[in-house]
Amino acid sequence: MPHTLLIQNFPASHFHNRELGILAFNRRVLAQAQDERVPVLERLRFLCIVSSNLDEFFEIRVAGLKEHVHVHTPGITIDGLSAQESLTRISAAAHDLVTLQYQHFNEVLLPALADEGIRFWRRSQWTQIQREWIESYFWREVAPVLTPIGLDPSHPFPRVLNKSLNFAVELVGKDAFGRNSGAAIVQAPRALPRVIRLPDEIAEAAHGFVFLSSILHAFVSELFTGMTVLGCYQFRATRNSDLWVDEEEVTNLRTTLQGELTQRHFGDAVRLEVADNCSPAMADFLLEQFGLQEIDLYRVHGPVNLVRLMQVPDWVDRPDLKFAPFMPGQPKTLGKITCIFDTIRRSDILLHHPYQSFTPVIELLQQASKDPKVVAIKMTVYRTGTDSVLMESLIRAAQNGKEVTVVLELMARFEEEANINWATRLEEVGAHVVYGVVGYKVHAKAILIVRREEGGLRRYAHLGTGNYHPRTARLYTDFGLMTANEEITHDVGEMFKQLTGLGKALTLTHLLQAPFTLQTSIITAIRQEAEAARAGKPAKIIAKMNALLEPQTIEALYEASQAGVNIELIVRGVCALRPGIAGLSENIRVRSVIGRFLEHHRIYYFHAGGKELVYLSSADWMGRNLFRRIELAFPILDPKLKKRVIAEGLRSYLRDNQLTWIMDSQGKYQRKHAQRTRIFNVQSILMQTLGKETPT
Repeated sequence: MPHTLLIQNFPASHFHNRELGILAFNRRVLAQAQDERVPVLERLRFLCIVSSNLDEFFEIRVAGLKEHVHVHTPGITIDGLSAQESLTRISAAAHDLVTLQYQHFNEVLLPALADEGIRFWRRSQWTQIQREWIESYFWREVAPVLTPIGLDPSHPFPRVLNKSLNFAVELVGKDAFGRNSGAAIVQAPRALPRVIRLPDEIAEAAHGFVFLSSILHAFVSELFTGMTVLGCYQFRATRNSDLWVDEEEVTNLRTTLQGELTQRHFGDAVRLEVADNCSPAMADFLLEQFGLQEIDLYRVHGPVNLVRLMQVPDWVDRPDLKFAPFMPGQPKTLGKITCIFDTIRRSDILLHHPYQSFTPVIELLQQASKDPKVVAIKMTVYRTGTDSVLMESLIRAAQNGKEVTVVLELMARFEEEANINWATRLEEVGAHVVYGVVGYKVHAKAILIVRREEGGLRRYAHLGTGNYHPRTARLYTDFGLMTANEEITHDVGEMFKQLTGLGKALTLTHLLQAPFTLQTSIITAIRQEAEAARAGKPAKIIAKMNALLEPQTIEALYEASQAGVNIELIVRGVCALRPGIAGLSENIRVRSVIGRFLEHHRIYYFHAGGKELVYLSSADWMGRNLFRRIELAFPILDPKLKKRVIAEGLRSYLRDNQLTWIMDSQGKYQRKHAQRTRIFNVQSILMQTLGKETPT
C-alpha cells in the first residue's frame, strides 16, 4: 500500500519538498567526508554513511512515491508537487549527489588513504605474487559458493536480493549443451566479504585491501569454461523495503510480521546501480528485468556498495587517522553510589549522552533486576539491538520474580527481526510483552520501576529522547532524566496503563503525549509567545529536533514570526519551513549541525513570560510523530537541570561556528564560518566540559 502523502490546506509555496530536503541533508554529511579537518578514516566513514542513508531513502521514500505513481493516486507532496514530479527532481538531485560522492572517493579519499599506507589494489595494479594469492583465494573461498546462471528459456532471470552484489556477464560461444544465450548472472552470496585484507607480506603497503568485485572480474571467465567473456559488470538493485501489515486484519501481529520479513528482500525494484563501464545493451536489459526506467539507473565508478567499506576504519589500527578517543563523564552524584534509587530519590538526575555515560541507565535496570524491594518494571522498547544488556536485565528481573512488562514496537523499521527475537525470549521467562496500540507506533522512551519502601510503594522513572541502545548512546546526542517526582512518575504509570489496557486517555499532569496532547500543546505554546510579542513583551522560541515537517505547526511558527517572536530552529535533517521570507518568516532562523556525533535530542523551549518552559521529547515535529505515534514530551522542572538543558542543548548550539549550516528561504545551506572570533565547535566544547566529573 502506498505511503499516505500529506495533502494540506496551506499554500504550497510555504513549504520545501521533504525528499529533496533529505538529499540536501546528505550533501551536508558528504561535506564531512570532504572536510580536511576531519581525520581521513572518519572521512571514509562519513562517505559510507551517505551510501547507507541513500539506501534507506530509496527503500522507503522513493518506493512510496513510486507506489503512488503505480496506482495512479494524486500523491501531492507538501510543496504541491505530484509524486511523478517529485521523482523527476529527486532523480536529478540524487544523481548529482552520487556523482560527487564517487568523484571524491576516487580523486581524493583513495589517494589520501594511499599516502597513509592504506591501499585498495585494483586488478591492473596487482603484482604477480598478489595475483597468485588472490587466485588461490578465489578457488578456495569464492568459487565453491558461486552459482553462475546462464540466461535462456530454462533459466530465466534470477530473483535478485535487495542490495545484493551481482554481476552481469556478456558471453560468446556455446556451452557443453550447445547453448549460447549471450548472457549470464553471477550472484555474490552475502556470506562473502566485499573487502578482503591481503596478508602483510604481499600487501605492498601497511594495509592492503582488494575488492571482491575485482576478484570476480579477474576470474569470472573460470566460471564459463570454453566461452569468451566480452564484459562483466557489477550491479545492485535496491527494492521497496517498507513493511505494510494491516494490523486490524491480523490476529497475531508477530506471526504475520515474521512472514512479511522474508519478502522484504524481494519488493519492487526502485533503483539500479551498475558499473560505469556497463554496456548500454546490458544496462537496458537490466532495467527491463527490474521494471525500471533510465532515471532509475545510477552508473558508478567504483564499488556499487560503498557501505561495505564502513568496516575498514575498524580494521586499520591507526588512531592518528581517527577521531581521538573520548571517555564520557558522569554526574558527581553518581560517582560513588551503592544504591541508585537513594540517589534519584534525593534529586533528579540529568544525563547528556554521549558526553555523559549511558552506564547509569544500564545500572538502573541491573539494580532493579536484583533488588528484592523492586516489585515491577515497565519499559518501552523501540530500537535496542540484537545484543542488549538492558534486555538481558529485563529477562533476569522476570526470572527473579519481578512483574516485568515490555511494550515492544514490532514495527520499528529494520529492527523488526531483533525485536521479535527479544519478544520470544521475554515471554519464555514470564514477562508480559505487548505490542502497543493498533495503528500507532510506540516511540516514547520510558522506564518505570515500582519499589516497596518504608511508607508504601514508590515509583522511579527514566525518560529519554533516544533509544535504549547502548551502542548508539555512544554516537547519538540525547538527554535522559531519572526522577522520583511523584507527579511525573504517576503520569508515566498512566501512559503504561493506556498502552497495556483499555480505557479513556486521562489528562496527564506534566507529560505531553501524542497523539492526544502533544501537538495541541506545542501550538498553544507557540501562540502564547505570539500573544506576548503583540503585547510588546519578550517572546522567544528555540527548538531542536531531527526533522520539521508538520504543516500546522509550521504555520503557527509563521504567525509567531509575523507577531515578532524571535525563533531559532536547530533542525538536523529535513526542514519544510522556509525561513527569512519578508512578511512571513523574517524572524525565523534555521540551522543544521553535522559533526562527529549524530544530533538526535529533541528540545522545546518557550520563554513563557520569563518562566522558560523546557521540554525534552522523543518526538520530532512531523505528522507521523504527532498523530500516528505514541510519543512523550516531559518538562525539566528542576531549575538547575533546566539551566543545563538550555546551556548545553540550545545556546551552545546557537554559538557554534564550525559544524553549523545556515538554511536560506530557498532551502539552500551555507556553512557557517568563524569570522574574527575563536572557533566554537559545540561537540568539542561539550566533550571538554562533560567528559569528566560534572555537576548534576
